[in-house]
Amino acid sequence: MTGTLDIAIQKTLKSRINEVDFNNIPFGKVYSDHMFVADYKDGQWGDLRIVPYENLSLSPANAALHYGQSIFEGMKAHKGPDGRALVFRPEKNAQRFNRSAVRMCMPEIPEEIFVGGIDALVNLDKDWIPENEGNSLYLRPFMFAADEYIGVRPSLTYKFMIFTCPVGGYYSKPVRVKVETKFVRAAEGGTGAAKTAGNYAASLYPAQLAAQQGYDQLIWTDSKTHTLIEEAGTMNIMLVIDNKLLTPPTSGTILEGVTRESILELARDWGMDVVERKLTVDEIITAIKENRLQEAFGAGTAATVAHISAIGHEGVDYELPAIESREFSNKVLKEMEAIKRGEKDDRFGWIHKI
Repeated sequence: MTGTLDIAIQKTLKSRINEVDFNNIPFGKVYSDHMFVADYKDGQWGDLRIVPYENLSLSPANAALHYGQSIFEGMKAHKGPDGRALVFRPEKNAQRFNRSAVRMCMPEIPEEIFVGGIDALVNLDKDWIPENEGNSLYLRPFMFAADEYIGVRPSLTYKFMIFTCPVGGYYSKPVRVKVETKFVRAAEGGTGAAKTAGNYAASLYPAQLAAQQGYDQLIWTDSKTHTLIEEAGTMNIMLVIDNKLLTPPTSGTILEGVTRESILELARDWGMDVVERKLTVDEIITAIKENRLQEAFGAGTAATVAHISAIGHEGVDYELPAIESREFSNKVLKEMEAIKRGEKDDRFGWIHKI
């Protein structure tokens, strides 16, 4: 029994933690000892368990493989000064996970199972939380269709799982981005607001083309006119122009970022002028040319704040102000990381302690 949840725990017979070089951790390639699993059938969630991390056995007719019913979330755990594991706003991720589930015709999962599974798993593998600066334990909850059936309909059974992995930084340097004006990430009425696997699959080819041109990421634009910026491949986009913090409003084509919401809340708390409105590519390029764009960065779980060093548009690369000169994004990154690590007062109630 873990808390109020009945979670069966099967511990690994041999931990792999001594095989890990915690001073040199790649992102997303090293996995902790255990994983949390829950099964959905007959209209309810059950068989909650923690088992050793291992490969899955799936039928070739698994519905998720054929029709893409798969959603996920991403979070990080840090170790606080008192040694307790700290997770940043997991209830927000649980809420977004369930919004994704509804859009993908999948069953919602009770928040107590989502958060309780994280609690039990992280508590069991808490020694895997890196303590080096810039490192963390990445948490990956996900759900996929489990039916062995190749007819086109929503699955009747599902599997919800969580695994964790110690990670270093997602980006090793500021990123160069390209404004995408041909390919589309999401359209109104589509699945852009859901964190579903298919959205990322569709983005891989244009991202690959951009990488061949020397860019690290894309800034997606609206599907109809390609004149409005939306978000980047792994993060929401934020700009400081004329001392105002600007970002596109979330919509059916833009993911509601937890980091995004938190940064906007901090900015308002500091008295900064925050503007959520549609932003055109042209006005951003004009602001760069007129030296009014002071900062540009991505906001997301993987990097918290990813400085954008250059924006490419229609064959021209516009170099942006030096990272050292960026007052707001450097300040907010420092503040967010300090809150996440328990080094500053959690005045917003964002930290979930395990």
